Amino acid sequence: MDIPKSADIVIVGGGVMGASALYHLARRGAKNLLLLEKEQFFGQGATGRCAGGVRYQFSTEINIRLSLESLPMIERFKQELGQDVNYRPCGYLLVATNEMDARTFNHNVKLQNQLGVQTQWLSGEDIRRRLPMMNFEDASCGTFYQKDGLVDPNSVVMGYIGAAQRLGAAALTGVEVGGIRVYEDSIQGVQTNAGFIHTPMVLNAAGPWSGVVAKLAGVDLPITPLRRQMFTTNAMKEIPADFPFVIDFAQSLYFHREGEGLLIGMSNQNEVPGFDQSVDEEFEMVNYEAAVQRMPVLENARRTSHWAGLYEITPDAHPILGGTSVQGFSVCTGFSGHGFMHGPIAGKLMSEYLLDGKFSTLDVSMLDLNRFTEGRMIKEYNVV
Repeated sequence: MDIPKSADIVIVGGGVMGASALYHLARRGAKNLLLLEKEQFFGQGATGRCAGGVRYQFSTEINIRLSLESLPMIERFKQELGQDVNYRPCGYLLVATNEMDARTFNHNVKLQNQLGVQTQWLSGEDIRRRLPMMNFEDASCGTFYQKDGLVDPNSVVMGYIGAAQRLGAAALTGVEVGGIRVYEDSIQGVQTNAGFIHTPMVLNAAGPWSGVVAKLAGVDLPITPLRRQMFTTNAMKEIPADFPFVIDFAQSLYFHREGEGLLIGMSNQNEVPGFDQSVDEEFEMVNYEAAVQRMPVLENARRTSHWAGLYEITPDAHPILGGTSVQGFSVCTGFSGHGFMHGPIAGKLMSEYLLDGKFSTLDVSMLDLNRFTEGRMIKEYNVV
């Protein structure tokens, strides 16, 4: 494979973060851009294995503001880039079944409303009327916002890659970065399986693998890769067309329409950190049994597919954006399971940082790497 000998900026990772950054850099007029993806296709890592959910319902101001910037970019995607991403505003319905979640949901709704997100407060009875096919006798309350919904991850990635290439940027698959050359605390280039590339600037957008990439440059990132898995069912006539994205919050159990059936997932609280993306069949049965308890009609359903992917978790469930102790080495990672939905704005913000030295569209300077050693962590509650 022939690869460029040099680039002004090398982006490592061809998921939504890397693709968005490449496009927004190219749109700003940056030249000699190169994105490297180790897999044979773009978006095959964490982005391609996610549930495709997009939402405004977060518990911190910065995450809500990221959604307020990012989700409208998804709504405008076809108009601006010519790529249909199949945005479906089915709404997220978060259900609380214990007092602590109920108190937190009440706080979250007030904050979301103050910031312009008109989340609705639902009583337990409201939820039972809204979801008659589900067993939510223990639901005390819930929250719902209609503009939350679903988007096709692959279409977003390929829309950005295609648009960036039309603007002159280069994006390569099957190229893995195995080394990063640093001299006097400055980036000199990257070593790949296809040769060495001279560059003064590297953007680490490698998702769950970003900690591994960072170590190549001598940088420690507090990133923990954690497996999450899901399965889909055959068509189920009991599921109405307006069925929302339902989250049983205490169990980290979720359901949403996938075609004529359902996609169902659940977080394994005993998951061991690592890069294993095989399906844990034993835990899938735990997931299935919990799902049947919530939705008894699933007893008659048939599994049609299943897969696993990786979250990249940070200690406070917020991303890391910006520079590091190595000059020219920046990061855009750590979104802790909600990176896909914030990918559009994250890529734009990183283009501002790389070209201007500051974030302009939204001040995300508090999401820097140093917050972990300086005691400035911001805990996100609404993580499934």
